[in-house]
Amino acid sequence: MSITTEKSKSFFKKLRGAAEQNAPEMSFIDHLEALRWHLVRSVTAWLIAAIAIFVYIDWVFDNIIYAPARSNFITYRTLCNFSHSLNLGESLCMPPVNIQLMGNTMSGPFMSAISISMIGGLIIAFPYLFWELWKFIKPALSAKEIKYSRGSIFWVSLCFFTGGSFGYFLLAPFTFNFLANFKLGTTGAYLYMPTLSDYIDTINTIILGCGIAFELPVLAYVLARIGIITGNFLRNSRKYAFVIILVLAAIITPSPDWTSQLIMAVPLFLLFELSIMIASRVDKKKKQEEKEWS
Repeated sequence: MSITTEKSKSFFKKLRGAAEQNAPEMSFIDHLEALRWHLVRSVTAWLIAAIAIFVYIDWVFDNIIYAPARSNFITYRTLCNFSHSLNLGESLCMPPVNIQLMGNTMSGPFMSAISISMIGGLIIAFPYLFWELWKFIKPALSAKEIKYSRGSIFWVSLCFFTGGSFGYFLLAPFTFNFLANFKLGTTGAYLYMPTLSDYIDTINTIILGCGIAFELPVLAYVLARIGIITGNFLRNSRKYAFVIILVLAAIITPSPDWTSQLIMAVPLFLLFELSIMIASRVDKKKKQEEKEWS
C-alpha cells in the first residue's frame, strides 16, 4: 500500500513539473497587463472601503478618530481602574485631557474627511491589497518557495493590525495626553488649540507607523529564507539595531515625551529579539534540508 502511495506521489510531482515546464512563458507586455489588473482590483477595493468610511464619516470621527482625545477613552479608564484594583490610588490615572480642535481654512473639514476615508480604507483593505501583491509575485516563485510562504497573508495582516491597534490604544493616548497637558509658561499666554489636520496627521502617522514597524518579524523571516540575514548576523548587530530602534521610535512618536518613545521602543526591542529567534529557526531548517539533500 505504501509503495503504491509513493508511486502516485512521484507521478503527480512529475506531472506538475511537466506542466510547469510546458506552461507558456509570459512576455514583458503580459506581465504589465497582469500588473495593471492587479492594480485596478487593488485600487477598486481601496476606494470601496474609503467610500464606505466617508458615508459614515461623522460616526467614524466621533467614535474612532477623536476618541483618544477624550478623557473617557477606554485606555484611560482601563489604566485608572487597574490602578484602583491594585490599591495604588490615582498613580496610574492619566491627567484629564479634552482637546478642542480648530480650523483655519474653508475646506479643512472636507479635506480631513477625505484623509480619514483614504487612510481608513487603506487599513481596512490591507489584507486584500497584500493578497493581490501575492498573486502577482506567486508565478515567479518555485514550488518550494510557495510552500514556505503559506499563511503569509495571515501573518502579515496580523502583524499590521496588531501594530495599528498598539498605536491606537496605547501610543496615541500617551502622546495626546502629554501634548495636551504640556504648558509653556505660567501666565496662560499660550492657548493650546491644535488644528484638525494636525490632529489627523498625528494619529495617522502613529497608526500606520506602528503597523509597518510591527512587520519586522515577517521581514526577518523573508530575508532569512532568501539568505540575506542569519540569526548570528542579527545577534552581532543587536547594539546597532537598538540605536536604529530608538531613532524609529522618535520618528513614529511625534511628541518629545520620553514615555511615549519608550512605549514604542520596548515592543520594537521585543520584536527584534523575536526576529532573531525566527532567523535562527530558519537557519536550522535550512541546515537540516541541506543534510537531507546531501
